[in-house]
Amino acid sequence: MTDASPAGWAGKLSLLPGSLALEWALLLALAALAGHLVQRTTKLPKIIGHAAVGAVAGWLGLAGAAWPLEGVGLFLLEMGIAVVLFECGARLSLRWLRHNPMVLAQSLAESVLTFAAVYLSLRALGLEVPVVRALSVIAVAASPAVLMRVMLDLRANGPVTDRALALATLNTLYALTIGTALLRTIDRGEGTMLASVGSSVAVLGISLLCGAVLAGLLIAALRVLNPTSQDTAIVVLALLAVCAGVTTPLGGSAPLAALLGGILLKRLYPRPWVWPRQLGTAAAMLNILMFVLVSSAAARAGWSGAVLWAALALVGARLLAKAACIAATGVGTGMALKKSCWVGIAMVPMSAVALLLTSQFVAASHTVGARVAAIALPVILVTELLGAALATVAFRRSGEAAPPTRSTRIPSFGEDTRP
Repeated sequence: MTDASPAGWAGKLSLLPGSLALEWALLLALAALAGHLVQRTTKLPKIIGHAAVGAVAGWLGLAGAAWPLEGVGLFLLEMGIAVVLFECGARLSLRWLRHNPMVLAQSLAESVLTFAAVYLSLRALGLEVPVVRALSVIAVAASPAVLMRVMLDLRANGPVTDRALALATLNTLYALTIGTALLRTIDRGEGTMLASVGSSVAVLGISLLCGAVLAGLLIAALRVLNPTSQDTAIVVLALLAVCAGVTTPLGGSAPLAALLGGILLKRLYPRPWVWPRQLGTAAAMLNILMFVLVSSAAARAGWSGAVLWAALALVGARLLAKAACIAATGVGTGMALKKSCWVGIAMVPMSAVALLLTSQFVAASHTVGARVAAIALPVILVTELLGAALATVAFRRSGEAAPPTRSTRIPSFGEDTRP
């Protein structure tokens, strides 16, 4: 009798030469097609189709990547995050933060309250301190990658969009700094948060140094190259790949270095930074790969009653903390209460950064990391899909998304289109 189970199909595909490359090639094509169909038929962002294909692939056992992530899979995830965070950093103006310091205070308050709310909620369920600390740090980071994808698909632009992306960029900076430092103390008990301050400063310093070198090299290249040329796009991608490969062995965070490099580039480069269109195409493919990898890894998590309650508690505490804090502090930043509420709703998505931190915690301590991943992976999958939909609602209800365009039929070859 033929084995028609998902494991049976995965086993048959694994016998083919180059099966892993074949699976990923087909998955990327299916994810791109699914994203297009989702946007065309439902007017929702393409990421929902990308993530859905990845989730199904993970459930079927296709395109299996080692867990915790390592080798090529880990590099591609870090590279995808680095490209997104580099662009987010290039959009974040230090001059704007200096003239509006309440935005920085808002981001700090939102991150601290999110950490505290998740920490207290999970401790109330009886989880161990090392597990709760790691999950609380992971919960701090919203997903700039999801927000960027939704913004592009909806052609959203305005104060809600800009504020959501700025806050997501800043809390990602905090989460990567503290999370990378916690890798050295993940399996210790209480009292290690203060001890990890020095490690956080070291991670931030090393990442800042690598980011400064990246920005310096790009400034030198942009003095010779046209910012919108294809050659510039290749140079940017190559330097980001070098940054991703060098920063982590030195003790820093590769995505954090790319983020800081983008911020420094915007601050030091005298001319307006134009994101090359050619790099946008390459970045789009990396984004699809990243979303498929994230959802496929998250879909392999085991679901149980205890895990479900902990995941729901984390999602609920995180949503309430972010929405309440942003709404409460929005007036001081010059934003109306209604718009601040939409910003808080747009902060729900979690994706690649959360998966990267989860994988790093598992690699650092298998015992504690396995318990962290059991809760974090379902949360990542749910918030990636639900968060993209909520961000879509937030941008549309705030009036910042462009109206949906009618899909036009492409004429067939040789068809007379004259009136």
